[in-house]
Amino acid sequence: MSFTRYEPAHARLQRSELAVPGSNPEMFEKALQSNADYVFLDLEDAVAPADKEQARLNVIEALNTMNWRGHGKTISVRVNGLDTHYFYRDIVDVVEQAGANLDVVLIPKVGTPGDVYMTDALLTQIETAMKLPNRIGLDVLIETALGMANVEAIATSSPRLEAMHFGVADYAASMRARTVVIGGLNPDYPGDQWHASLTRMIVACRAYGLRPIDGPFGDFNDPQGYIDAAKRGAAMGIEGKWAIHPSQIDMANDVFSPPEAEVNRAVRVLEALEQAAAEGKGAASLDGRLIDAASARMAQNVVDMAAAISAKA
Repeated sequence: MSFTRYEPAHARLQRSELAVPGSNPEMFEKALQSNADYVFLDLEDAVAPADKEQARLNVIEALNTMNWRGHGKTISVRVNGLDTHYFYRDIVDVVEQAGANLDVVLIPKVGTPGDVYMTDALLTQIETAMKLPNRIGLDVLIETALGMANVEAIATSSPRLEAMHFGVADYAASMRARTVVIGGLNPDYPGDQWHASLTRMIVACRAYGLRPIDGPFGDFNDPQGYIDAAKRGAAMGIEGKWAIHPSQIDMANDVFSPPEAEVNRAVRVLEALEQAAAEGKGAASLDGRLIDAASARMAQNVVDMAAAISAKA
């Protein structure tokens, strides 16, 4: 292990992340009662320009009148991009009027560390002026070629930063990829065309203590396609996935929850290595396989995730 180490970000369960348009307040109660770990109220792409200001008012009211945390939710707001005139008003109005009830601000289309720095500076000033009791976290969407090119620098841009999300639709547009499917596979590509980009984002997250989160899968009438995409992400180290439809929530929770058999084996690995250490051994054998310190680290990840899920339940 290198002497240089970045501490993990504030821990949150983020297996399923439900996107809710801020312009549709009738959806808020369903989101509150859902099984999603994380909900973001959207002021950006899901809201038409003519509805932006009303959506902001809707979101402020929802933050102040609905008990998101009491229902086991991390509650976030996706603000408009820094290249729009809506951005500063989103931050100022939402945080000044409802910041005490907000966990995370999700910044779209982050391209450089300066995008995060600007948001952090605004949040810090408002939190100080309003004497907010909580520090609001930051998540970023990596959904442009510029953002992916700077992903390592963005990962170290703010101590508020908790997670990176892969915004596959805008990323495809930015890369001029030949696809019109959001998050699905292209039959003309021999494999998963997003694998390399996801891997790069995951490496940046894991190197600097952040959570990597996969973005949307557009065809909510294709549950198997969603599950397959989630499983590919989980195999690479992704911690959760967006749900753009309520039907996708339980699928995400299931894929990103370790199965009971996996948890039981992880516990046995830790117990076997603890016994080996008591006998002065650095490795052990379990079910005919060698296990060592690396096995312990993998097993601990599984046990920690299971404990977080159990605590929420």
